Amino acid sequence: MTTAIIALNVVVFALQLLSHYFGKDGVTSALWYVPTYSLADGTHQVAAGALPGYPDGAYLNAEFQPWRMLTVMFTHSVGFLPHILFNMLALYMFGRNLEQLIGKWRFLVLYLFAGIGGSLGVMLWGYADTTGLFTPTVGASGAIFGVLAATVVAFKSMNANVTSLIVLLAINFGIGFMPGANISWQAHLGGMVVGALTMWVIVQTRGPRLKTRQIVGLSVVGALLVALSCAFLVVSPL
Repeated sequence: MTTAIIALNVVVFALQLLSHYFGKDGVTSALWYVPTYSLADGTHQVAAGALPGYPDGAYLNAEFQPWRMLTVMFTHSVGFLPHILFNMLALYMFGRNLEQLIGKWRFLVLYLFAGIGGSLGVMLWGYADTTGLFTPTVGASGAIFGVLAATVVAFKSMNANVTSLIVLLAINFGIGFMPGANISWQAHLGGMVVGALTMWVIVQTRGPRLKTRQIVGLSVVGALLVALSCAFLVVSPL
């Protein structure tokens, strides 16, 4: 499963490159995530002063496209090659071990949940900073950080020393706060939280006798993610 995810990322990146040079970045813009895609269809009134440059307010035409919270985790920046290289290297190093530990289908669920968690981190930050609602995000970083956080939880449950992994995770998370880094720490945080939570459910329900309980637990996590993904439909950040 890890190999398949890496292959999918590489194929999408190749299509992004072709689109960048020959198609005005059509592939990237079709797959990236912008928090405004989580707003309900229609015209939204932006409160006065909510956005820089619009002291009297404004009107925004939104299209509800929630599937982008999934598609974004298979995209990367075409202007910064290390972006996909670092992400795929981390996935290769840690994803294979975690997949062998919990099985391919649990790993796939964890990866997708963590990726959605990354999108949720970007989306929910819109309540605190409305300017971020209009910023496109690309990358598998949320899912990758979810895999790293899940690895910490898994190893900790086996009483293994996870100090070095926690330090590695903390350093990489801190890089997102460096001036000019242009990295979404919100996606990293969301991915870590959801990845750790998903792994905790798996750890607490391991064993054939607890299979039904595990399915229920993962279903609850999935339902929670869906509910949070619809938050803007209930309470608009604008």
